[in-house]
Amino acid sequence: MRFRKWCGGTAVALTAVLGSGVAQAEAGTPGDTLAAGLQKLTGTDGVIGAIGMVRDGETTQYAAAGTGDYFAGTPADPHTKFRIGSNTKAFTSVVLLQLEAEGKLSLDDTVDRWLPGLVDSNGNDGTNITVRQLLNHTSGLPEYATGRLMLDYGGNLNPSEPHPPEQLVAAAVADKPTSAPGAAYHYSNTNYVLAGMVIKAVTGNDPATEIGTRIIAPLGLSDTTFPTSDPAMPADHLSGHFHVHGPVFLIRDVTASNVRFFGAAGAIVSTVDDLADFERALFSGELLPPAQQQELQTTVPMSDDPAAGGYGLGVGLVRTECGPVWTHTGEVLGYASTWLTSPDGRRQVVVANNEHNLVQDPVISKDLWEQPLAAYCATGGS
Repeated sequence: MRFRKWCGGTAVALTAVLGSGVAQAEAGTPGDTLAAGLQKLTGTDGVIGAIGMVRDGETTQYAAAGTGDYFAGTPADPHTKFRIGSNTKAFTSVVLLQLEAEGKLSLDDTVDRWLPGLVDSNGNDGTNITVRQLLNHTSGLPEYATGRLMLDYGGNLNPSEPHPPEQLVAAAVADKPTSAPGAAYHYSNTNYVLAGMVIKAVTGNDPATEIGTRIIAPLGLSDTTFPTSDPAMPADHLSGHFHVHGPVFLIRDVTASNVRFFGAAGAIVSTVDDLADFERALFSGELLPPAQQQELQTTVPMSDDPAAGGYGLGVGLVRTECGPVWTHTGEVLGYASTWLTSPDGRRQVVVANNEHNLVQDPVISKDLWEQPLAAYCATGGS
């Protein structure tokens, strides 16, 4: 089983695909398995560079393959920063769950309560959509990251172009709903742009501030930032590349890119260590009270087979050959990443690579799931 990625920029519709087995683990440690998987990504699959870590309890192993910057020829370094794309969504979800625990909102509040009239167009109706439905992608709201907007983002000609969230939402609701609210799972970055706007409506602060205060600072995630305007990456980063595979060979440096285009849906920059620390804290119950933890992990089916797994609030559950795994993926211009964690938060795998052209090769997509899963299973699974 694997996730099939939806290439809408920040990453990923988490749609479970049945029938795909776990990659065979190499002999040796989980780190050896991870290293072999990254070598496959950069060798057989032709990815420019890949980095990762696998952690079992207090034992952490790192791996890297390929180049961190194609044009400089520097080797990939597992301690460098990268754009995490839709892995931002779990951070956004946690803030809203914390606000609910504080009695400042309910996830069953309607979008219209906090953002009156904002989505009311072409059959989209904020009076019938709840905050919970934003977070589990059952709102039925269309995707904004399509068409000309997506072409402009992918072209990366103006990384500083302002993209107010109101503009992105307006682009989405120019289309009709994909389904009635609550009727079906349909991954849409629009949901998390709106979630960020709800955070600001409730607190008076933008989501970057709330995520920094509530998650990044308390957990000591010193290499994690939420950029809100500056397209440049911080020092010690993995360079991002637009890489076209096949008969037409093209590589562009897209390290500097527009962070406003995804915002609360996908703007965070982090490292494999910080992302693993966040997931460990989240699934060990450090960030949420029990009631909100249960809400986070209550899933809706992503496919016609509910036994395959489901989507919670910014996190996905997949049932694998080595037990249930919580996971998510992230894709933005120049970067793709995947994290996996055990249900008890004891074991994590995080993998990232430094290329994405917004039309992911299906073989690479498959290996971006199966190689980290093999490393996870090498820890002994659940």
